[in-house]
Order: sequence, then C-alpha cells, then structure tokens
Amino acid sequence: MASVAITPMESNFLVPNATFFVELFAFALLLFLLAKYVIPPINRAMTARQEAIRQEFAELDEAKSEAHAAEEEFKSQIADARHQAARIREEAREQGAAIVAEAREQAQTEAARIVEHAHAQIEADRKAAVAQLRTEVGSLATSLAGRIVGESLDDHARQGRVVDRFLTELEGAS
Repeated sequence: MASVAITPMESNFLVPNATFFVELFAFALLLFLLAKYVIPPINRAMTARQEAIRQEFAELDEAKSEAHAAEEEFKSQIADARHQAARIREEAREQGAAIVAEAREQAQTEAARIVEHAHAQIEADRKAAVAQLRTEVGSLATSLAGRIVGESLDDHARQGRVVDRFLTELEGAS
C-alpha cells in the first residue's frame, strides 16, 4: 500500500488555521454585538407587546364583565317594567270595576228615584181622581137624594154629610 504523506504545505482540515481564528473572532464579535445591541431592544419590544396583549385581555375581561353586569341590569329593569305594567293593568282593571260599580250604583239610585217619583205621581193622580170622583159622585148623590127625598139639598154642609156617608157606605161595601 502506498502511504500518503502529508506535507506541511498541505493543510489539515482538522487543525485550525489563521482564517479559522479570524472567522471565530468575527462570529464572536457578531454574537456579542447582536447580544449587546440588537437582542435587548427586540426583547423589550416583545415584552412590551406581551404586556400590551395582557392589558388588552384584562380590558376585554373587564368589558365582558361590565357587559354581563349591564345585561343583568337590563334584564332586571325589564322585569321591573313588566311587574310595573302588570300592576298598572291591575290598578286600571280595579279602577274600571270601581267605575262600573259606581255607575251601576248611580243607575240604581236614579232608577229608585224615578220609581219613587212615579209612585208619588201615581198617588197624587189617585188623590186627584178620588177628589174629582168625590165631587162628581157628591153632586150626583145630592141630586139623586134630592129626587128621592123630594127636597132640595142645596145646603153645602148637608150635601157634604150626605156625600161622606154615601162614600163611607160605598167603601164598606167593597
């Protein structure tokens, strides 16, 4: 087998050379510059953004709870309004019933007054009819009695007594 001999002029890739150290130094310098000047502002920006997102979520949760509270208050107000409307309807129904009862009572009072007035009118008409009949019957009775007795009964006192006696007998017969 042939042996391969390495001459110092040829480079071994496993042995670092001067360019390697320069590249390593440039990489370290670049890493240092990134770590010192680039990454901290990026981290601050990311932290600020995360904090802003957390704040937005907190505000969102707060707005959500306020919305739930407003919804509950709205539901409560609606329920109160419904109760109040029911109460107003009930009061109106009661007032309507009271008005109807009052109108019915007034109508009954008016009907009773009309009936009482009619009874009084009937009684007055009856008394007038009785008085008129008394006068007519009296004059007829006087004239009849005068014909029967044969003497004139023109005397008013005598005529009144005869009429009264006749009417009393007539009332007793019926």
